[in-house]
Amino acid sequence: MVESGAFATAFIGGLVPSLIWLGFWLFEDRCEPEPKIRILLTFLAGMAAVPIALYLERWVMPYASGVALLAVWAVVEETLKFAAAAAFGLSSPAYDEPVDAIIYLSTAALGFAAAENALFLFGWLENGSVLQSVAQSDMRFIGATLLHILSSATVGLSIAYAFYRSRIVRYDATFIGLVLAIFLHTLFNFFILQLNGNDMIFAVFLALWAGIVAVLFFTERIKEPARDYCV
Repeated sequence: MVESGAFATAFIGGLVPSLIWLGFWLFEDRCEPEPKIRILLTFLAGMAAVPIALYLERWVMPYASGVALLAVWAVVEETLKFAAAAAFGLSSPAYDEPVDAIIYLSTAALGFAAAENALFLFGWLENGSVLQSVAQSDMRFIGATLLHILSSATVGLSIAYAFYRSRIVRYDATFIGLVLAIFLHTLFNFFILQLNGNDMIFAVFLALWAGIVAVLFFTERIKEPARDYCV
């Protein structure tokens, strides 16, 4: 009973922050919203990618270490998030404007973050560290969730800017976006593991917020020339 209660609490704790962020992104696309079933499937696919990522990350651990291991983990997670968005969002007939790429990539990222955060919280709760779980939830909302949004939205931006270009340009843009997302993901993990002191960690989180603001700025720039959007 205690274990099932901890699982339910962890699941809700991991899900709620992602749903808040998802509501924000859907508000950005409120004038010509994507089909709810596509959003749901993309979100669930992002969640389903977590156990696959964990398996692959554990499998590679004996073969790499240090920054190389962090980079491989970033490759695994960013590739799986992109695959979730591509399979259930970017393949949809409803994917018909540049901003949709950002919406679907962010949705997959938030699904991934929800499942990942729930697993972390469950580990804390299972050990009876309730107060630590609450603190961990706040840190992951600020840190890991923002990281997944920023990295995946970066891929979405790259795709969006190439939306009206040739197929080869779109492929190149997708690849560049993934490389940049992997770099950002690796850099964040490196600093979080290496830095000591709240001031330095705060600086990393501040950089994440600055990245999110930049993503929002470029998202608005993408929306303006494509269509008429309601206020």
